[in-house]
Amino acid sequence: MTVRRIMYLCWLPALFCFVAFALSIAFESASAADPTGSVNDQPATAPAKQARPKVPYHVAERSEAAKAASAAPKLAPGNPNEHPLMPALRWAYSGLGNLEKIYDYSATLAKRERIGGKLLDYQYMFIKLRQKPFSVYMYFLAPADVKGQEVIYVEGQNNGNMWAHGVGFQKAFGTVPLKPDGPFAMKNQRYPLTELGILNLTRRLVEVAEKDINYGECDVKFYEGAKINGRVCTCIEVVHPVPRRNFLFHLARIFVDKELNLPIRYEAYDWPQEEGGPPELTEEYTYLNLKLNNGYTDADFDVKNPNYKFR
Repeated sequence: MTVRRIMYLCWLPALFCFVAFALSIAFESASAADPTGSVNDQPATAPAKQARPKVPYHVAERSEAAKAASAAPKLAPGNPNEHPLMPALRWAYSGLGNLEKIYDYSATLAKRERIGGKLLDYQYMFIKLRQKPFSVYMYFLAPADVKGQEVIYVEGQNNGNMWAHGVGFQKAFGTVPLKPDGPFAMKNQRYPLTELGILNLTRRLVEVAEKDINYGECDVKFYEGAKINGRVCTCIEVVHPVPRRNFLFHLARIFVDKELNLPIRYEAYDWPQEEGGPPELTEEYTYLNLKLNNGYTDADFDVKNPNYKFR
């Protein structure tokens, strides 16, 4: 075995750990802002000469999103004789169809998660996401020790692996393939990259709510006028007062953008460790600076894109 081969095998796990942060889903405080001030310092989109794909539907403008929002079921308390989660479920059912029609979007994703009992620091990533085929480009914005890391995943390509590269001395190892649900990629992650995105978030919330409506002990409140990074939202707050094995959280809040009718933030808390104590944050995800239907092409999810740093 050559010296070069031995060095590669010894250092490759270190690279895996650094790029393992690549994932879906994030958080920001109610007045959150992009820590870099702008996403303009991240790599540009695909070269202009690349032709835009012709989508089989009219690309949704913000006005159309507003129309969909006005037609959606009202996020407010429902019939006293029904489960308190039913108004939120009706909204989610009506919104899934419109979500599936979105071709692609970009956003600054902020997330914070509790792993192994420890609440990790915030991470901020610029993302491009195409829904069919499911494709993700991710550029890390913060913290500083991971800024510049990039990840690409395209469903059905690269044997199901994602491509990733590190920064600093990890750049010497170039671009490496990782299984999204493998032990290296899942280090310090609650979910694999394949579950990233607003559509996947909404589907997961529906699955949880469909189980919870089979039980009582659920309080639901709706708060109008909440703001996330200046975006006016309706906040849905769900509380399970008593710990039960069938409940996944004690407190959850979903912030729905009033104009776009999309959930742009989710936060969940576990029950307090001691009586009278505060609930413990388990996960927070926020999609900031959301821009819909950019017309991304295959080049936006290609490691050969000259605007990216994959080597």
